[in-house]
Amino acid sequence: MLSRREWLSLTLATGAAAALDRAWLSAQQPLIMRPVPGTNERLPIVGLGSSATFSNIARKEDLASISEVLKALVSGGGTVFDTAPGYGASEEVAGRVAGTLSYTDKIFWATKVNVAGGRGGGGGGADPTAARAQIDQSFARLKKPKIDLIQVHNLADIPTQLGILKEIKQQGRIRYIGVTTTFDQQYSQIVDIMRKEPIDFIGIDYAIDAREAEESILPVAQERKIAVMVYQPFGRNRLWNRVGSQPVPDYAKEFDATTWAQFFIKFVASHPAVTVVTPATSQAKNMTDNLGGGRGRLPDAAMRKRMIATIDALPAPGK
Repeated sequence: MLSRREWLSLTLATGAAAALDRAWLSAQQPLIMRPVPGTNERLPIVGLGSSATFSNIARKEDLASISEVLKALVSGGGTVFDTAPGYGASEEVAGRVAGTLSYTDKIFWATKVNVAGGRGGGGGGADPTAARAQIDQSFARLKKPKIDLIQVHNLADIPTQLGILKEIKQQGRIRYIGVTTTFDQQYSQIVDIMRKEPIDFIGIDYAIDAREAEESILPVAQERKIAVMVYQPFGRNRLWNRVGSQPVPDYAKEFDATTWAQFFIKFVASHPAVTVVTPATSQAKNMTDNLGGGRGRLPDAAMRKRMIATIDALPAPGK
């Protein structure tokens, strides 16, 4: 657990002391743990993604910032770190910094494979040799003899790349395998894969103003006992633009949310199919704030409707 001094070092030096004290007390609560379906393993419900701003600081070799973000993750009780070769320098730099901090074995490493081109594997099928080389590169970067999770990124050439992951899992070098998409036009395809393939995880986009997965994907995940990793709980920047400078609703205190980040994360985390939420960030104070979304109470069904109504009442970006 964070000491009060550590908490204050990871928060903005603004606001009333009483508010900071309340936030610090909240941070002492343990992170909610969710089971990986069909196993005895439980994961903290909030982790860290490495696209977007994290990718930017990795590209700049900003090792100090990456070190502080990883320290905030681990010291705050988090373990899950989601990355991909497609996120630029994120995988390599995070692996290097984690090794320096002696965090390599404290992190649940989730990475991906995609050598088949663009969205949905456009541009032809994957070269099996290239796919294997990319996976081997991930092992080298993360310095792990066994990686926790590797997923096929955005459903790229599933027969080839998922087939390779099945083989490597059978060899005992990968603990879990899965597939991902953040494109709603691929939702029917991912559902079909979930029904037919022996996968352990999926990775999808899901946010309070982007709830299509509730109808098509999440029920199948529960039915098939597949773990769900959620990306983009803030809708990239969409939800931040939508709420602007408005204060968090007072009723958010009823489920222990004190910031918009916690409001958005708790909405996603409150769905019973969700295993872990991995918002990306490049700042330690934001990592600490995000972890607050995995502590304390979560909204119930009636509160979820109230939260949706609050966001739906706000103008959509660009309107």
